[in-house]
Amino acid sequence: MRIADIKKNIEKILDDNKAVDIKSINLKNKSYIADYMIIASGNSSRHLQALSENLVSELKRIGLGEFRIEGRESNDWKLVDAHDIIVHIFHPEKREFYDLEKMWSEEIPKEKAAI
Repeated sequence: MRIADIKKNIEKILDDNKAVDIKSINLKNKSYIADYMIIASGNSSRHLQALSENLVSELKRIGLGEFRIEGRESNDWKLVDAHDIIVHIFHPEKREFYDLEKMWSEEIPKEKAAI
């Protein structure tokens, strides 16, 4: 499956599970850690946990393999490492505090791309 299709699947799974304010950031020419970063919010710590667990199980169900959830012990942030796509799921206050959208929205020359 192509990266663009995986990204669409992730966005749909998050949307179907009532994630809020889903944003996708193209990381090509910005970083070598992934092709895309998807950022979404949940309404409560239980919602964050459910979003991350549902995302991992749905990706496995459609044959995309095993993925890890980071931040299992955290009440306000989860990260799903979907290989070429990094998914951050935040409680709204933490999302505003870290402001990853702003940090990763600037264009960076390819030769200066880090990590």
